[in-house]
Order: sequence, then C-alpha cells, then structure tokens
Amino acid sequence: MSQTDYARLQDVLMKELRLMHYPIAIKYFFDAAELERFKKEAEYYQPVKPLTFCQAEIGARMEGISVLMEEEKLGCTNAKFVFGWKGMDEGEVKSHSKYASDLEQAGRFVATKPRLPEGKLLAVAVTPLAATLFDPDVIHFYCDNMQAYHLLGDWMAVRDIHPLRPNLTVNSAACGGNVYVHDTGLANLYLACSGSYNSGKTERGEINVSIPGKDLPAMVARLEKRIADKGGAAITRLGEPFPGADICKNCPLITFTKGKAPEA
Repeated sequence: MSQTDYARLQDVLMKELRLMHYPIAIKYFFDAAELERFKKEAEYYQPVKPLTFCQAEIGARMEGISVLMEEEKLGCTNAKFVFGWKGMDEGEVKSHSKYASDLEQAGRFVATKPRLPEGKLLAVAVTPLAATLFDPDVIHFYCDNMQAYHLLGDWMAVRDIHPLRPNLTVNSAACGGNVYVHDTGLANLYLACSGSYNSGKTERGEINVSIPGKDLPAMVARLEKRIADKGGAAITRLGEPFPGADICKNCPLITFTKGKAPEA
C-alpha cells in the first residue's frame, strides 16, 4: 500500500473510532537495505538519550513524528530482551522477582516472554500510520475499552478467529505485546505494565490493542461497510456513530420513584 492509502486509513480510524492517539505503525528492521532506505527517505527522529520503547512510541502517537530506535538508544533491559538485543541473565531474572513467588518462577516468567531472534534485529521504527513508508509489521493502538472492542470485533470477523486469546506478560507490555503479534500473526489485547503506565504515559487507563499490519485494510473496509449499510460505525448500537448511545441496553427498566415516609 502507498503512504496515501495509509493516510486514508488513519483518517477513517481517527474519525470513526474517535481515537485520541494516532495508530502506531511498527516496522522491525532485519534487513540492512530496508533500514538504509528508511534512513534515506523518511523524516525521522532519534532519542537524544536512551529511552524505553514505550517512551519512543509517545513520539509517534502523541507528537505525530517517526522515531527510529537502534540498540544504543534503547534504555530498557526488558525491551532489549524481547528484541533479542540481550540474553537472559541474572539481572533480568532479579528485576522480575517482585512479580514472582521466587527466583525460579521469575526465571520461567522471563523465559516465556515473546521474543525476536537473538542478535537479528537491526532497528525498530515507530511511526504514525499516515506517515509509514513500509507496510507495517504491527499496528499498535492506545485506546479505551469500547474502541478496543470494535477493533478486535472487526479483527475476529475478517480473520474468522474466535475467541481472541490475549497474551499478557509481567513487564514488557508495549515491547513484548507487539513482538507477540509479529511472531504469531495474531491480534493482542493487553494491559499496561508498570513501566508503560508511568514512563509510557498511559495515565488515562488506555488499553493496548495490536494487530498484524496486513489485516488493517480489511478491518477498515468492514467498518466502512457498516457505515454505508447501517449509517454508523458502531457495532453495539447499529446505525449510531461510535461509540453509539452510552446507555444501558435495558434502560427502560432502570427507573426510580421517590420514597414515602411511613404512615403514623
């Protein structure tokens, strides 16, 4: 797809799902020629000082800029582990001990995280969807509950997969959550970890939704067909614009009457 096509998809998603943040197009570079092309053709930024991966995503989803992360600019050992930029060591296990019953369990928790092949990743770019030069490997949405429900409902329909089985790890939410999608080709729904909640600026309680990049055109086509056929983007109340009428389905039953004082 062209950059113009991705810009149109972003416009539809921002307007119809009332997204607060730009969808993030993630590209993992394993090929030196692709990385060189990105550096030549893209208008991109790099961190002045090492950042976490979720901090780099702030540039894409809030500031609307493309950020290139190379190993020396990644200041998070959790992300380095899932990106294959470091191995599993004693320090990584100990840093997870607060989540586990003992160090043995902490080691198993670390070892079962999604992970890219060790030593193969050259860099990772996070870009507003409209600005991507490549077909994204993964698209990451920071969204609310009902936006997530619509995105994943459409994903399950176009991929004919049900139910969705999320992959949630302790630590490594944004970095590991997206690597899971890259590795499996499946969508993911996951919460913020302690790092992404604070450093990654998700104090509004945003939920993470990540989908394979190749699935987005069909998802947007389904959303647009719902608008054309029913008059609105909402699944929950067909014909309404998203998020639809924010009322209880059985609202006529939720009524109250004023109490009376007991008779003397």
